Amino acid sequence: MNSVVNWNATYRTDDERMLVAVNVSKENVARSLGGPFGAAIFESDSGRLVSVGMNSVVRLNNCTLHAEMVAFMMAQRRVESFTLNTPSLPPHDLYTSCEPCAMCLGATLWSGVRRVVYGATREDASRLNFDEGPVFPESYRYLEERGLLFVREVLRAEAKAVLEAYRADRGEIYNG
Repeated sequence: MNSVVNWNATYRTDDERMLVAVNVSKENVARSLGGPFGAAIFESDSGRLVSVGMNSVVRLNNCTLHAEMVAFMMAQRRVESFTLNTPSLPPHDLYTSCEPCAMCLGATLWSGVRRVVYGATREDASRLNFDEGPVFPESYRYLEERGLLFVREVLRAEAKAVLEAYRADRGEIYNG
């Protein structure tokens, strides 16, 4: 991923940060490494990239290795904390190329990120027959009541194009 991600850049805007997640997903599809999903975690204020995650479910035969889960694991390892929400750390945001599934949405609460920004929607993923699980409006309300903020459909067209490329390549649908 080092050829796709500039670890030394400062990513200021939601579009710049989302483009990292979308480019990771695009590269994952181009290299046939996994599903059409990418994620990145940034320090909210500085724009410093902390981690990226690519979907690795099929490649590593592990149903939990969604892009968001990998990004959480790598970020927490990098900052040496089981949560990104401690007084010694700056606030962190998750950028994900597609609206989180039930598992990833649940893990978001415990990850310590303060804000979730996504591109493609669950409906976009469902068109490929991905089953995103039991996510309801109440799911979002629950998380918002606990301080998480959600920004929806940032660079949706670009993120959706990666899903369509995966469909055109007949990528494996592992949970549909």
